[in-house]
Amino acid sequence: MTQRRLMNRRGMLRLGTAAAATPLAFTALPATSAQAAPLSVRGADLSTVLKAEHLGAVWRYANGTQGDVLQILRQGGTNWVRLKVWVNSADGYHGRDEILTMARRVHAAGMSLLVDFHYSDTWADPGKQYKPAAWNSLSGSALQQALADHTRDILGSLVAQGTPAAMAQLGNEIHNGMLWPNGSTDNWDSLGSLLRAAVSAARAASPSTRIALHLAEGGDNGLYRWWFDNAVRRGVSFDVIAASFYGYWHGTLSELRYNLNDVSARYGKDVLVMETAYPFRLGSEDSTGDIIDRQSELVSGYPATPQGQVAWMRDICAVVAGVPNGRGLGLVYWEPAWTATPGNGWDEMSPSSGNAWENQAWFDYDSRLLPAATWPATAYGR
Repeated sequence: MTQRRLMNRRGMLRLGTAAAATPLAFTALPATSAQAAPLSVRGADLSTVLKAEHLGAVWRYANGTQGDVLQILRQGGTNWVRLKVWVNSADGYHGRDEILTMARRVHAAGMSLLVDFHYSDTWADPGKQYKPAAWNSLSGSALQQALADHTRDILGSLVAQGTPAAMAQLGNEIHNGMLWPNGSTDNWDSLGSLLRAAVSAARAASPSTRIALHLAEGGDNGLYRWWFDNAVRRGVSFDVIAASFYGYWHGTLSELRYNLNDVSARYGKDVLVMETAYPFRLGSEDSTGDIIDRQSELVSGYPATPQGQVAWMRDICAVVAGVPNGRGLGLVYWEPAWTATPGNGWDEMSPSSGNAWENQAWFDYDSRLLPAATWPATAYGR
């Protein structure tokens, strides 16, 4: 896999699901009503911030004044922070200590915390859901216990320090399952048992925390029906259906609207766009090519400009705000503060690893805040 297509691991692969899904006939839906409910979740995934700070990264307000990135984003309307958790990460980040440190900052900023369990020692996503090394030999009840212990440890530690998670997603983009091979969707009974163990541990450790189940391919309604029908059939409890939706990979905004409206009604659950992003320019700041770096890769009607990034935010917020009965909670922008800081690249173990994402951040190549970081009126229901 080339660096240009590294993002495939974040949402393009869907192994073994296409044949199982039964898509509905797609019908375009009307535009979002001006009376749509406000979005309660206006989130940013800031998982790389602490490491970036340790490596010397800075972030600036639009006027060039340097500031704390959480405070900068908070002033623009961001009110949730998502942080990923790895089990035994090789570089020492994204574990319990970092989550506890960042959680204190999140709460001090008056923001809500969303914990993203990867259940791996590294990136987990549709193309790879590998068990942590310490769990490699485990299966059955032993694997369920390890999963429950880890979930309980992270969420319980947050409660103990007075910074509980408002929401936790149990697994990251798990439409192909998690903890392969045991939790593959090729074995739904095993996957269901693992999910039930995680949910039970999460609810016991942090009763106020809402539980989200997160898939990619947010425009694929057939996939979502197939996956959540299987989960519900096996008694998996959850509060929120979460979707990744990148417009250059996952379909159209109309397809996202159709899917969110349908699954919120079908399962009686709130819905959340857990990941989205869009470039404000083409052309990499560092020597690593960007994931989206060609005009042909852009979504029609949305140029790779600061204004195009604003338009994407406006329109995807409108889709979520328009979910009937106020069930559209909001969205989380993926890694808006991941700028091109040397040593803070895709490969967590390589100091020379570059960033393929900096042209989709909310900070320009001078580290100044971009307009998209000020949440659009649709996010507030105005």
